[in-house]
Amino acid sequence: MRAVILLRTRLTLSETSFVDIQIWQVPLPVRASAHRFKYSLALVSDALCVLRYDNEAGKGDHKHNGTEQIAYAFESLEKLQDDFWKDVDRWMTQQTRP
Repeated sequence: MRAVILLRTRLTLSETSFVDIQIWQVPLPVRASAHRFKYSLALVSDALCVLRYDNEAGKGDHKHNGTEQIAYAFESLEKLQDDFWKDVDRWMTQQTRP
């Protein structure tokens, strides 16, 4: 089996912010992950990645919140996307507060 793209999209959120999502099904788990998905879900604002969920080979499932890297407990693609969008909403709300 070859890697198969399940989702690839870029969504504009504002004049300065967008979301870039890529999810692949892979033949074997990415090193340090226990599932057969390779993913990167990123929020970019003012040309800086301010939030990203990914499973880089060797690092396993984790998320970046600014410069902080936090382990992420992957359960399913649905939960991954739900968690990501909740963090995006939280970040966008914080940016609009005075």
